[in-house]
Amino acid sequence: MKVLLIGSGGREHALAWKLAQSPLMTEFYAAPGNPGIAEHATLVALNVDDHDAVVALCKDKAIDLVVVGPEAPLVAGIADKLRTAGFAVFGPSSSAAQLEGSKGFTKDICARYAIPTGAYQRFNNAPKAKAYIRQQGAPIVVKADGLAAGKGVTVASTVDEALAAVDDCFEGAFGAAGAEVVIEAYLDGEEASFFCLCDGKHVLPLATAQDHKRVGEGDTGPNTGGMGAYSPAPVMTAEMVERTMKEIIEPTMRGMAESGYPFSGVFFAGLMITAKGPELIEYNVRFGDPECQVLMMRLKSDLLPLLFATANGTLDEVAAEWTDDPALTVVMASKGYPGSYDKNTLIRHLPEAGEGAKVFHAGTALKDGALVATGGRVLNVTATGKTVGEAQTRAYALLDKVDWDNGFCRRDIGWRAVEREKA
Repeated sequence: MKVLLIGSGGREHALAWKLAQSPLMTEFYAAPGNPGIAEHATLVALNVDDHDAVVALCKDKAIDLVVVGPEAPLVAGIADKLRTAGFAVFGPSSSAAQLEGSKGFTKDICARYAIPTGAYQRFNNAPKAKAYIRQQGAPIVVKADGLAAGKGVTVASTVDEALAAVDDCFEGAFGAAGAEVVIEAYLDGEEASFFCLCDGKHVLPLATAQDHKRVGEGDTGPNTGGMGAYSPAPVMTAEMVERTMKEIIEPTMRGMAESGYPFSGVFFAGLMITAKGPELIEYNVRFGDPECQVLMMRLKSDLLPLLFATANGTLDEVAAEWTDDPALTVVMASKGYPGSYDKNTLIRHLPEAGEGAKVFHAGTALKDGALVATGGRVLNVTATGKTVGEAQTRAYALLDKVDWDNGFCRRDIGWRAVEREKA
């Protein structure tokens, strides 16, 4: 098979690393890719926002499957354009991608199909939103409706914090994404990430993970796109996985089809495990970043047939096998992230990763032959172990060999699971 991977981050490097191991792969291209992805695929300098150029490349290379990594091209309709041109695509249509593209759309689907989630209201002006916040009190959650690269969500512990978040949205802190806000009840519990492949009719559960969203140790400070993750998530017991499938995933699949938006791709359910059971915080319509990195480390099966079956509606004919060993990834970010940070800082050395370990590139580039950090989240240092504690020890030992003056990380990724193991 000839495959094109769209994207340039840590998630895409993990997908590229896993896809490249497939004996079915004959030619592998990535657009635009990054220096890590270049180890596995031929990079193509292509503006992925130019959908006609992507279609032209697929025709030129006779591509059999296009794998779309990030959410923005999906929301913008790249999968629709490619499917219309006759190509198999892993990733939902723009109408189905509204599950991530609009927080309000997802909440409305939940309400219509009785999917457990926090109570909510949608607002398109600040005074009404603020009046609702004052009426509800804190803690409360304020979300920019649209895509905000993981930064449009404020879990406000005070009313004043929530009011300020509303101002941020309507005053343009998140661009067009903040033109409407969703205000929802705060859910108390433990967060988990759950992943399923879906071809519109069939669903294949993958694995669980837990992400660390906040920038500071002990889960303090502002939300980020994710500072680390591990898989599996102990809070997702067999019973909780079964309930999540029955109460959240399956009704969503049916509801999307009934609403005229059949979903094909990966459901990434952000969950809160509350006293009542699993409740949906949000949906993403692509693999998590950095959750994808730990999922790919644990996946024993060939990824390529799984994604191809998702794209062509034969998901009931494949299965996914996983290693029991946990995997853990630590994000090395540029100092200042998630605020402003220096770009193009030099990464002098990356260590050789042994068996069961890998350094994924998330925000890097080559400038004059030197590796530099170009993003906020730059490297994903990943390892497996017999326990989460062992995976954590191995990941940090590898990370400490990275020579990059402008990098920082949290030192407590996986702390909940490690504490459970000690108990």
